[in-house]
Amino acid sequence: MGDGYIYTEMEPEDVVLVGVITDDQTEEMAKEFLDELEFLAETAGAVTKKKFTQKVSAPNPKTYVGSGKMEEIRLYCLQNNIDAVIFDDELSPSQLRNVERIINKKILDRNTLILDIFATRARTADAKTQVQLAQYEYLLPRLTKLWTHLDREKGGIGMKGAGETQLETDRRIIQQKISLLKDKLKKIDKQKAVQRGNRGQLVRVALVGYTNVGKSTIMNMLAKSEVFAENKLFATLDTTVRKVVIENLPFLLSDTVGFIRKLPHQLIESFKSTLDEVREADVLIHVLDIAHPNFEDHFRVVNETIAEIDSGQADKPTLVVFNKVDAYNPKPSDIGFHPEGKEFALDELKATWMSKLGDKQCIFISAQEKINIDELKARIYEEVKSIFQIRYPYHNFLY
Repeated sequence: MGDGYIYTEMEPEDVVLVGVITDDQTEEMAKEFLDELEFLAETAGAVTKKKFTQKVSAPNPKTYVGSGKMEEIRLYCLQNNIDAVIFDDELSPSQLRNVERIINKKILDRNTLILDIFATRARTADAKTQVQLAQYEYLLPRLTKLWTHLDREKGGIGMKGAGETQLETDRRIIQQKISLLKDKLKKIDKQKAVQRGNRGQLVRVALVGYTNVGKSTIMNMLAKSEVFAENKLFATLDTTVRKVVIENLPFLLSDTVGFIRKLPHQLIESFKSTLDEVREADVLIHVLDIAHPNFEDHFRVVNETIAEIDSGQADKPTLVVFNKVDAYNPKPSDIGFHPEGKEFALDELKATWMSKLGDKQCIFISAQEKINIDELKARIYEEVKSIFQIRYPYHNFLY
């Protein structure tokens, strides 16, 4: 296909997942992280057959988990014809080599899996270049027999993009590729900067949030566009920008790549040009999935990631949008809800602590079911108008 990727129709791979319960990661957290890892594996086309956890003070520096647990995993993989073992944290080069030697199966970590998903979902030359750079930088110190004995007939998760041929696993070749990709990205960055400059001085609004919270659905609704949206992680990689008009006020709305816990550092670095839309936005719309039991943690992860790419984001006007209210199942302990679990009204949501998430303005909607969309539009309009008035004080037609 000429783009460096191998696409083949394959049977779903059977995988097992491995995580740890540590002093810093409770059993509940470990379960949630493995559930998310299972969703990642499913997105990559794998079927999770079993999840292994071990309680340790810290991950084993040689094999991530202890020798007894490693033997248990090895035997299960052997007896159940498992294709791959996926670890919930980043494995060091030495851990990867040791684990691969013991289990003798394809070994992946969370970073490899996320990079693999990005590789399959990259559509534009920009996104493909960014993902390839991240893959090669991650692969370079981790060259093992897993990569050096691959040929173009093999496939499956962890095999897409970087690493299909023995030639591409040669360190010198990979270093050359990294250099070329960085040069290519510099040119792309310059082109994108020119494109952003050509948009004039319209107010910019950026949708941000954890992956799979409904940003693209909101984008489609507000912009009357057809941005790809589905119930899978990282459905959107390339930032999409649309001109939107609410009342008589035009502005630019961008839909950015979703964030996730433990996002590989290489991806953050290579996608910084894509995330310039966040850095240069005048208003942020932080979308949360209110139906997810851990949306508070998602809120924190997104804010921390944004702070890494844009130290000034805390000063930007931010609307917090609780999406998927139609799917929300309130706990009896939630203030303002019927303990019988009856249907609730938006006013009841506004009576909970969620309406005061820090100093942010909070709105409760369902983009899918078109619930409370008029209030969302009104709040966006007010934020954009206030910036427009400062930027163009002599344009009185708005007010």
